[in-house]
Amino acid sequence: MRSMDFKMERENLVHVGDVVKVTEGVLPSEYYYTIEPAVAMSANYPYYARLKSREGVVKEIKRTPRGFFVTCEFDEEMPQ
Repeated sequence: MRSMDFKMERENLVHVGDVVKVTEGVLPSEYYYTIEPAVAMSANYPYYARLKSREGVVKEIKRTPRGFFVTCEFDEEMPQ
């Protein structure tokens, strides 16, 4: 299983156990992912760490002074 963190600005947009869909955005040399419909956004990932799955499960939501961080698990291996 592969875990990824997403930054969410407001609480209660997703909940632990929810199945979420993600879309891929492309930058000149990296990729980023958004939980739809524009709920949370990932960090930037290089081409070798590109996500193949487009659906994941919310495993944890952390509240921090910088906002909320959603951890999702995807059915694929971590890149090397």
